[in-house]
Amino acid sequence: MSSSRNSSARRIGGPRSSQPHPDADEAGFLSLTPERSRVLIAVAGRPSAFGLTTLVVLVLATLLAAGSDLDGASGAIAASWLGVHQVPLVIGKTSLGLLPLLPTALLVWLAARECARAVEPQCTRADLGWIVGAAVGGPLLVTIVCLAVTEDASGVIALQPPNTLAAFVWVAALYLLAAAIGIAVRLRRELFVLLRLPDWAVSGLYGAGRSVLRLLGCASAVVVVSFLAHVSRLGDMYQSAGNVGGVLGLTLLSLAYLPNLVIHTVGVLVGSSAQIGVASFGVFSVVGGPIPAFPLLAAVPTGPAAGWWPVVLMIPAAVGVLGGLDIARTSTDRIGAPWATLVSAALAALALTVAGAVAGGELGEVGRVGLHLPIFASVTFAWLAIPGYAGLAFARWFLVPVGVPPADYTDPYDDYPDDDADYDGYYETDDGDYYEDDDYYDDYDRPALEAPLDAELVDEPPAIETVGRSHDHAAGDIVDAEVVEADLPDSDRVDGR
Repeated sequence: MSSSRNSSARRIGGPRSSQPHPDADEAGFLSLTPERSRVLIAVAGRPSAFGLTTLVVLVLATLLAAGSDLDGASGAIAASWLGVHQVPLVIGKTSLGLLPLLPTALLVWLAARECARAVEPQCTRADLGWIVGAAVGGPLLVTIVCLAVTEDASGVIALQPPNTLAAFVWVAALYLLAAAIGIAVRLRRELFVLLRLPDWAVSGLYGAGRSVLRLLGCASAVVVVSFLAHVSRLGDMYQSAGNVGGVLGLTLLSLAYLPNLVIHTVGVLVGSSAQIGVASFGVFSVVGGPIPAFPLLAAVPTGPAAGWWPVVLMIPAAVGVLGGLDIARTSTDRIGAPWATLVSAALAALALTVAGAVAGGELGEVGRVGLHLPIFASVTFAWLAIPGYAGLAFARWFLVPVGVPPADYTDPYDDYPDDDADYDGYYETDDGDYYEDDDYYDDYDRPALEAPLDAELVDEPPAIETVGRSHDHAAGDIVDAEVVEADLPDSDRVDGR
């Protein structure tokens, strides 16, 4: 047996037939096995089935708690599916463009998780295409059915059929995003190599994710504190609820809109302003206006802006400094070339701006609810870039970098003489290449008769028939021997005993 075959078995953990065929990208339907088909069915159907089941339970529970009949249940379920996917709805004469983000985020997360599970280590481009197609195709099929149901139910409930193109675009965009996230998370190292991203781009990408999570976490804490400070207003918010079913429904609906409020709070923290119709809120000023009686809006401040409110601007500044410190530890950015810091700030501002656009919308007679996006994007980038550069400079001047050394770092072992050139190949290739190029393991396929033997003679040996190999020693006696292998010359390897 050759050493190359041994190394291949070690790398893949099985026979060569488990590797994808080189023509798998051109196989089309022939590349689908029964096992792979089951995986794709799960990708296409599991998130949609979970979402539909949850919506059916919630809609039926709400209708039964309200004491209404179930004639419009199918239309309400179909409209809920479209609303969960951010498709604008028109109920009666009221336009509803402000839709909850929590169920949307849950469905996108479920779809991304299914796509990540479906990605195999030796996935081909055809396999990835099947995964993306399944992730988008299943929800689009459900959307087609829901559009047809809303068309039929428009005569029973006050629901106008939504725009078909907008519905398809929103559903396809959300699940394309989910598929991209799932595949990118699973194959991120391969994607970095394929795109040939420099070190500062990769560090900036990870830094942007950390900055976004930190801002969202701080905004969530501010929402909780503000809600507890204005908890006395909850009684007025629940006055229109009626019975216990109404209270439960308003509470669940408030939880569904919680991510929307958190994103709007991020806009307030960075110095922008959020508006609810004609009313607007910021750290420098508050413009009054009618506020809907919605329990979640109890956290919205009233009255003029307090003099201490600008103190909360320290939160995005601290997030920016922490981002700069992280980038100093994980990138080769110098003070004169803070590319990772700029990339991190730009990507974080872009992600939050997109989230702010989705979190807002029209709300009937109230008007537009959301952030002033151009100002929000600009100040978010500034808060993350300028303090981020300060954190980077501080780390380069006073702190010892952790992780990848800076560009001007010199390794004291660079001038150390290289006594064994064979180790260069070990560090530049994977384990399989190391074993494949070495004849060390090939010696186990044939007896090493040159080594000394520690032997014991066994009397009355059994009759053994040898096949396939010629032996130089006599076959009359059977020797129970142990090979004592000496250390190999010119090497640091020792025998394996």
